[in-house]
Amino acid sequence: MDQEPDVSEIDPIWTTSRTARQIFALGEVDKDITRLLALAASSISLLTLPQTDAPDDSLPQGEERSEQFVLEVSEYFERLDSIQVALRSSLAHIRHSRIAPSAINAPPPGFIPPSLGVGLPAEGSSSKSNRGLQEERVERDAWKGILAALTRMKEAREEQLKAEQNLSEQTLMAE
Repeated sequence: MDQEPDVSEIDPIWTTSRTARQIFALGEVDKDITRLLALAASSISLLTLPQTDAPDDSLPQGEERSEQFVLEVSEYFERLDSIQVALRSSLAHIRHSRIAPSAINAPPPGFIPPSLGVGLPAEGSSSKSNRGLQEERVERDAWKGILAALTRMKEAREEQLKAEQNLSEQTLMAE
């Protein structure tokens, strides 16, 4: 079974509140479901007759095949159990938070969500009013990155000009 992500690897935005942690946990459930489906496919492949294996399948043969099947099925049920626990935990969080059902309903047809991240503002709209904290942070970090890159370019250009000026002075002195 895959290990839990290290706390240092998690974006700090996911640790700011209980809700953010729950959303992150649901993202991990999504990954677990993907792994669950891969385990199911692999287990079914192990149940087929070895004669039907493709040459590039690299499936074990004989008794190893049975052992591999047991390992895959064990991981499948462990993963399934962790998914069930995570989903129940998320549902308990929603119930505990007493989130109104109307807040959970799907948006109306034709709804276009606001863009996430840095982008050019739409003409005639105040895009800043409907942006969240994460979008503001992304834009701030992007502008900081642009400023740092321009500063490095300016410093490199100044060093290049100084080097050219020193070279031309040395050439004049040599003549």
